[in-house]
Amino acid sequence: MKKLIKLFVNKKEYEIAVAPNRTLTQVLREDLDLIGTKEGCGLGDCGACTVILDGRPVNSCLILAVQANGSQITTIEGVADGKTLHPVQQAFVEHGAIQCGFCTPGMVLSAKSLLDNNPKPSEYEIREALSGNLCRCTGYQKIVEAVRSVSETMKR
Repeated sequence: MKKLIKLFVNKKEYEIAVAPNRTLTQVLREDLDLIGTKEGCGLGDCGACTVILDGRPVNSCLILAVQANGSQITTIEGVADGKTLHPVQQAFVEHGAIQCGFCTPGMVLSAKSLLDNNPKPSEYEIREALSGNLCRCTGYQKIVEAVRSVSETMKR
């Protein structure tokens, strides 16, 4: 039996009827057509499905959509301001931190969440915040450099 839930995704309100066993990843991708949220391992190990839920990064594959009822959710589609990239996105481009791109949405959201809560993180804190996101292409150094560059230009 489906349950009617309300989600606030990228500052837009959605009311949707969902089966109780559907994950937030499934609802975002299949019902709301927000395909920037990637489905990777489905076990919470890779971070490809990372979204910001009520101010913190989470693996959306581990959260049932009904558990997110009433929550504020930011997906990669909600990060840029129109055609202007968010500073984290721009830094990823400038530092060559994007290769195949599969992990990029989750990495960007994890980095954004970190910088929203800690504008001047240490390299250790950056690596710790990104530790739940796996990348098979970059070796992480360029990603860390991109995040560090944003933190160095942010105003306190």
